[in-house]
Amino acid sequence: MIDPRFFQRLFQLFWGLGLYGFSMALMLRANLGLSPWDVLNQGVAPRLGLSFGMTVNLIGAIVLLLWWPLRQRPGFGTIANILVIGTAVDLSLMILPTPEGYAMRGAWLVAGVVLNGIAGGAYIGAGMGPGPRDGLMTGLCRRTGWPVKWVRTGIEIGVLAVGWMLGGTAGVGTILYAAMIGWIVHHALPFFRIEATDRPVQAS
Repeated sequence: MIDPRFFQRLFQLFWGLGLYGFSMALMLRANLGLSPWDVLNQGVAPRLGLSFGMTVNLIGAIVLLLWWPLRQRPGFGTIANILVIGTAVDLSLMILPTPEGYAMRGAWLVAGVVLNGIAGGAYIGAGMGPGPRDGLMTGLCRRTGWPVKWVRTGIEIGVLAVGWMLGGTAGVGTILYAAMIGWIVHHALPFFRIEATDRPVQAS
């Protein structure tokens, strides 16, 4: 039995994950401050001898361990998240030039933050299982009853502190991201949410 919207959800999942990785690469190239998770990735990557993207994937796998006390269950989208986002970052960094001048770098930063929030709403809304980091967010929302925007912002601030202590670089982009990402995801998620239909169809 296949949900008639399965392929729509699958397509949205993968373009959302790809866009998420691309948005991270935009912020990296802007070089005005990374997102809190990427401050952590930047601090950890040299210690592991891995590329930035592969570090993203590895940390995503490790974050799954934090799901245990929240009783979150991984789905197909969870595994895809671990495999796709970091890979998309590395591929995007191979083709994206380094912008020149503060105006262009600022535009890339803002675009990266906005696209990151939209991409997060898209792949969560596909309903195929949240990514490791977003599963932590949604699990805390379910347990506490707090809105997504406040829980996401709290997580970002905590990760930023750890990443900074490990040597990651923070800046104005980090502040912008931490302040805005929860609000963007909160408003993007209802727009992209795809509800499963009540009448699945028989696979041929």
